[in-house]
Amino acid sequence: MTKSVRYLLALIAGAALLLGGCSAIDEDRSDCGNDFGINYELRLVTNMSTEIRTELGMDTQIAVAGALKTFLQDIFTDFAHDVDLSFYDVRDGFLRLHHEKHTMDASETSYSLFLPVRAYMHTAVANLSYNPVVDLTGDETCYEARLQQVDQDTLDIHTTGLFTARLPMDVLEGVDQEFNVHLYMANCASALVLDPRNVGIEDMKAFSTGYATSFAVCDSIFRFPDAKDPVIRARRINVPGDPNYCFCSVNFPSREEPRTRTVIDTTDPFITDLQDESLWEYHVYVTLSDGSITKSVLYLRSPLRAGQFKVITGRIGDQGEVITDDLDVGVSVQLDWNEGINHEIPL
Repeated sequence: MTKSVRYLLALIAGAALLLGGCSAIDEDRSDCGNDFGINYELRLVTNMSTEIRTELGMDTQIAVAGALKTFLQDIFTDFAHDVDLSFYDVRDGFLRLHHEKHTMDASETSYSLFLPVRAYMHTAVANLSYNPVVDLTGDETCYEARLQQVDQDTLDIHTTGLFTARLPMDVLEGVDQEFNVHLYMANCASALVLDPRNVGIEDMKAFSTGYATSFAVCDSIFRFPDAKDPVIRARRINVPGDPNYCFCSVNFPSREEPRTRTVIDTTDPFITDLQDESLWEYHVYVTLSDGSITKSVLYLRSPLRAGQFKVITGRIGDQGEVITDDLDVGVSVQLDWNEGINHEIPL
């Protein structure tokens, strides 16, 4: 065989190797790729309707109940506006290998992707675009990616219901594959409804505190500050023609000890035992007609979990104090509160 013929056969063999396949090298599949489908679905697990019906079911509370439902329609929803998708290496440093962002505008959707054949850890985050107090940080690395609340002493409520998912994926060569990803809610909400009775009130403000400040997407772990908890400005909800003061806070979940979980979690994830110590709080500042301010702190001993909604009802006493018949709630009162002396939240 001449040298030129041998060279021609070598070229043909090399071309055949390139065309035939990635499968010729079983040890390294990084140059291979495959098309596959991913189906995304938001799964809203919440007690919002039940809580409103139970706590605000009286005829005199219909207007407040309706206003809360309207206010929370973008929080407790299975509709995603935007979705952020990351695919991470699982062998070397857990670095991100592929990243996509989409406008979803649906409760479920499907995408077709082409990725190199290999194992991945996939994460998805929905509804970040219109939530200015929370951002996705550290997402170049799988176990550093987290939903991070802005670092401030006092901040506004979350403005969207945040949903996340994580899924190990093994993209195989030459196999038709379809992956199903279910996204679940990462934040929660509470409402404070107070009847002013006949007390002369000039102003009322409410703040809540005791919540996580970040959520690790891949680990599915909430993290809490080591020092002082930040404070959330509860949003006042105006209810035309209704005398009640209604406030709402949307935030990450509260602290929770493992022992508060009970067997009944398998059917209802929001039923828990009470703790000896408070887990989260509402701070209410009532300015009376004489200019004095009464501060009431409401201590909640039942955890507030992701997807949960809690309604606290009460009334205002003659001295501006909050009074509640809710056995889950403890109250301490400070009359003639002076913000300059206590260095508290600026009103």
